[in-house]
Order: sequence, then structure tokens, then C-alpha cells
Amino acid sequence: MKLVTKVIAYSLSALLLVLLVTIVRTIVYFPAPKEIDSCPDLHEPIAGSAVVDRFRAALRFKTITKAAHIYDTLELKRYIDWIIKSYPTIHSSPHVSYELVNNYSLLYTVKGSDPSLKPYLLCGHLDVVPVELDKWDVDPFDGVIKDGFIYGRGTTDVKNIVMAAFESLEYLLKNGFKPKRGFYMAFGHDEEALGLDGAQHLAKALESKGVSTLEYLLDEGTIILNKTFVGVDPIVALIGVTEKGYLTVRLTAKGAVGHSSMAPVDTAITTLAKAVSKFESTVHPNMFGLGPEKDLFEALAPNANFPFNWLYSNLWLFGPIISRVLAAVPTSNGLVRTTSAVTIIGGGFKENVLPSSASAIVNHRVHVKQTIDEVLDFDRRLISDDRIELTVEGMPIHPHPISPYDDNAFGYQIVKRSIRQVFNESVVVPGIMLANTDTRWYQHLTRAIYRFSPSVMYAEDTKRFHGHNERIKVDNYLKTVNYYHHIIVNSDNKDIPDRPVVKDEL
Repeated sequence: MKLVTKVIAYSLSALLLVLLVTIVRTIVYFPAPKEIDSCPDLHEPIAGSAVVDRFRAALRFKTITKAAHIYDTLELKRYIDWIIKSYPTIHSSPHVSYELVNNYSLLYTVKGSDPSLKPYLLCGHLDVVPVELDKWDVDPFDGVIKDGFIYGRGTTDVKNIVMAAFESLEYLLKNGFKPKRGFYMAFGHDEEALGLDGAQHLAKALESKGVSTLEYLLDEGTIILNKTFVGVDPIVALIGVTEKGYLTVRLTAKGAVGHSSMAPVDTAITTLAKAVSKFESTVHPNMFGLGPEKDLFEALAPNANFPFNWLYSNLWLFGPIISRVLAAVPTSNGLVRTTSAVTIIGGGFKENVLPSSASAIVNHRVHVKQTIDEVLDFDRRLISDDRIELTVEGMPIHPHPISPYDDNAFGYQIVKRSIRQVFNESVVVPGIMLANTDTRWYQHLTRAIYRFSPSVMYAEDTKRFHGHNERIKVDNYLKTVNYYHHIIVNSDNKDIPDRPVVKDEL
């Protein structure tokens, strides 16, 4: 009896000690934030109907990319001509030169007065994906404003970014801005088909200019989420500090041909079905904590409500629970593992004929801490059937290295500061870009690659990317323009600026 009492006493003491440690960690290491970034310069925000109207006009160009090397060259040419006409200060400034790369991509060089400062690169793309006209509530190429939203293909992917960059630079140059740090703007024309004709050639054009290293690169990417993270009330801006890989495999099963009345135990289709059924979206290992997802939640902790601030502050204890919760939701499962999706399946041509083969396509988005070869090896072990042939389809894209995002990472801190100056109440955290961007073509120029699109969305809005009724709030677009204004101004600093006195903007 005394032994049982001692065990209970020791167990309670241990629990109390663990509880005390978690409370101390929450209070000491993850205190509630006390101040926000703000703009140290007094200036009017970039706004007005003309800014919005130019964006709406840009949406009317049907710069559609259908597949690799297949895009509307006439519309791209019309769009480029319109850009040059619409931003006369940029295209006549002695500080700016521009060129067409591979006929339809744009490369701008903005000269800086201090050659000791490494230049940076702002990226985007001119093309958009196709639409299903009958599934839209409005004309996707008319820039319609409805209920405070601008509708159109490209409103969030990513003519909003391209136009915001032009608007902000035009505004700055008109107001006498003379950059100390030089920078480039590169806008490809076929990002929606891997950037083979656009960004790949833009990267080579930069090299031909003698560009061997960049301070940082900023491209489209992760967004600002509203009411998405449990226990966190403020909007959350995720800066993509890495990018998942892309791998598509084909599974092929061979089978005996003949009449369906004399079928063997397994036909090609049933053999394939057994293999395909194993590819659930959660079949690959959970890798929570190996990438930036752990730091993401710890960055949320000071802004979370109780008990979530306590949970997020103590991932050493609660990490396995949180990782399981993330894995259970399709929109967050991709943060913690390589995902698998069976997207195409086929076999057979007549109901009474045994097919000689059947095949299926499985698409993987590869976690940043796995390699393409590791995923292929896992797939083969998972199938564990010599009757299934596994082959790689197309061109795999390797996961990107994790870019620096500590307090001394200039590019990350500039992006973070610029977000906070415009979206004052946002929480800025490192994230993973689940889709793929043009950044892969520039990886040899810098380790500091960041992917961020300043579009505020609820989780259910994300289906509008490449979907129907793509839209952005009018106010959100104007804030995107002002965000790029701050990116350019903040990047002109030699070092990471000190935190300024708080004041509101916009």
C-alpha cells in the first residue's frame, strides 16, 4: 500500500513539474506581442479609382497558358504594349531599363546609386490558367466589381502582384525616388506551364548581365489566412520559405487477354486497383518538426488564445497531437508530409474483353525534407507487387532548400516588416509553399527565396485559385500595391531597419 502511495505521489509530482515547465515556457519564451511595425515615413497611401481601373483593364487581357509552349502570343503582346503605355514614368526613367526576353517575358533593371549593395529580384508572371466560362457568375475577363470584390482570372494568381509592382514603382519614381539598392523585376509568360519559355530564359538573361548573386528574391506564394488556425484571432500571413517538390508516377499492370467469361483470379484492372487503393493522402510518413512547420506554430503561440498558446508553446510535448490534427485536414495535411493523389486511371475498351494492361497516375507533392528518390523507394515498398511497373512521368521538381528566416535574414525581415506596415494586425510566420512557382529557375542566384502573395482569404476561398469566380477585395488590391511600395522602400536600407514607433497607416 505504501508503495502504491509513493508511486501515485511521484507521478503527481512529475505531472506538476511538467505542467510548471509548460507554463513557464509559455510565459517566458512566448509572451504576448507588445508592438507592431509601422511605416516611419509620412506619406499618403497609394489609392484611387485610377489604380483600380488599371488593374481591371489588365484582367481583360486573355493571357492564357494551356500547356507547355502553348499560350496566346497575341494577347501577351497586347498586354505588354498596354503595360508600357500605362506606366510612362517607369518606361522613360533614366533609372530603369527594360527588355523583352524570349519575345513575351519582361525584365526590368532598376539602377541603384550604391554598387556595394547587392540587388534583389521581384518576380511574377503575366499568364493565367484557362477558365470554364459556364461555371463563373461573371465574365472572367471583364474585371467586374461586385459586392466590394474585383472578379477575374488573375486577380489572385497573379496579375495582382504584377500590377502592384508596376503601380508602386511608378508612384515612387513620380515622387522623386532614387534607389540606393538596385533591383530587378522579372515577369515570365508561361509560369502556368513550368516557366520553360519564360522564367528559365529570364534567369539566363540575368546571368548574361553579370548577375551572380542576389540579396533575396520575392515571388508569388503563400497567402494571408483569416480564421484558419485554431485559437488565433488575427489574420496570419505565411511567408513561404521553401517549396514542396513535384512528382508524378504511372502505375501499370499487365494482364492476360481473352474473353471476360474466362477471367483469371486477377485481371490487369484488379491488380492495379489493389495497388492504387494503398495511395491514400496520408500514406507517407508524418514529418512534423523536420521542416519550418514547428517554427510556424511557435510563431503563432504569442498571438493565440488559451489553451492554444499553451499548446503551441510546448510542441516538445504536444507536437504529436498537433501533427495528427494537421494530418486529418486536407488543407493542412500537406504541411506535414508528402501527399499522394490518384488523379487518372484507365484500362479496358470493351465490356466483354479482358484488358492487356491498366494504368493509373499518382501525383505527389514532396515534403521539403524528403527527396524524389526516397518517395519512389517508398512507393515501391508500398506497392510490394512485382506485377506493377512504376515509372516517372514528366519532369520531377525537387523540393527547395529552406531559406533563412531568422532575425538576421535581411530578405525575410524586409518582407515581414512590409506586411506588418500595411496589414497592421497580421501575425507573420514562416510557411511552406505547397504548389510550385518560377523560383526554381533562380535558385543558383540566392539562398534567400521568399514566396508571398498578400491576398487575404478564408480557408474556403482558396479553392478559387485556378477555380471559378477568382476574386480579390478592392481594398485588398490597394493594400497589395502599398505592400510592394514598402518592399521597395524597405529594401533600400543597407541593414535591417530598427523597429519604429507605432503609428497607423491606410
